[in-house]
Amino acid sequence: MKREGLVNFAAGPAALPQSVLIRARDELLDWRGTGMSVMELPFTSAEYRGIAAEAARDVRDLLALAPGYHVLFLQGGAYGHFALLAMNLLGRRAEADYVQTGHWSCRAITEAARYGRIEIVASGEADGYRHIPPQEEWCLNSGAAYCHVTSNETANGLQFHWTPDTGRVPLVADVTSDFLTRPMDVSRYGLLYASAQKNVGIAGLTIVIIHEDLLDQAMELTPAVFNYGLQARGASTVNTPPTYALYIAGLVFSWLKGQGGLVAIEEANRRKSTHLYDTVDADDFYHCPIEPADRSLVNVCFRLPSPELEAAFLAQAAERGLVNLAGHGATGGIRASLYNCLPQTGVDALVGFMHEFSASRRDSR
Repeated sequence: MKREGLVNFAAGPAALPQSVLIRARDELLDWRGTGMSVMELPFTSAEYRGIAAEAARDVRDLLALAPGYHVLFLQGGAYGHFALLAMNLLGRRAEADYVQTGHWSCRAITEAARYGRIEIVASGEADGYRHIPPQEEWCLNSGAAYCHVTSNETANGLQFHWTPDTGRVPLVADVTSDFLTRPMDVSRYGLLYASAQKNVGIAGLTIVIIHEDLLDQAMELTPAVFNYGLQARGASTVNTPPTYALYIAGLVFSWLKGQGGLVAIEEANRRKSTHLYDTVDADDFYHCPIEPADRSLVNVCFRLPSPELEAAFLAQAAERGLVNLAGHGATGGIRASLYNCLPQTGVDALVGFMHEFSASRRDSR
């Protein structure tokens, strides 16, 4: 069992629902009477195919996916797919548009630039990535193979709360850190991709949702196991898939449906983030640099008056069982990741500690 009173604010790999962990524990040695662990099931077996099919159905149900979209369960991590999606989509038109909104979109741009001409059509760099550039500032290329956005910047703490209009150019999004945290109109996108270890599982699995119109545009150098068209036709079994990671994700998909689906999940995530942002904004001891309209619902980033106070904050929070609150190495500060399974009580505990800490340390500024 998890340590009583521990609240894990990790940005990833992140906490999992306790009910999922208990079920995985109970099924670890013998999955549904097979006498085998899921880790031992052949990926070609009827048992594993059933696990994968159920997981795909649940993703479709949660996102209300229309026909024409394929759900792929692959390896590589989202970082790997910064390059892999470029390989898969730049085979016909070797140019793409990218919107630069923070640390991870910068990484995506660097990787994609190895395979084609990448244009940064909008950027928040000038103000330190404190806002998402409004659509009217974007300089889109109508001949681009796709336009890429990062829906939620995990390190910086800002998030798209609107869907860009890219016209006839397919919209592609890295949705790693806010995947299945809210409803999405997937019909507005050509491709979505996400690592599982934030909101829906453990490290090792990458989920790609791609419209059939974008299949078979891969560059010749694309490895077969990362060719989206081949994997779509092969039901994600061109090579041995990450079977156990997919099994865990399937348990989380089922858990999400049991919570009431993405409408209910978004309401819970909004309550958590609102409570925390209200606390930050009401106390001048804390400061969130992100423009309020663009603040992330799942990665709340804020600062204290000095690095010394931030270090003390983190140490004392850990003593209280409030762990993994350090900001990303590229940005520093404090970061509370409020992913799907982080309970409201965890946020309440953090807020209570924040009140106590600021009251005791104000003279240290």
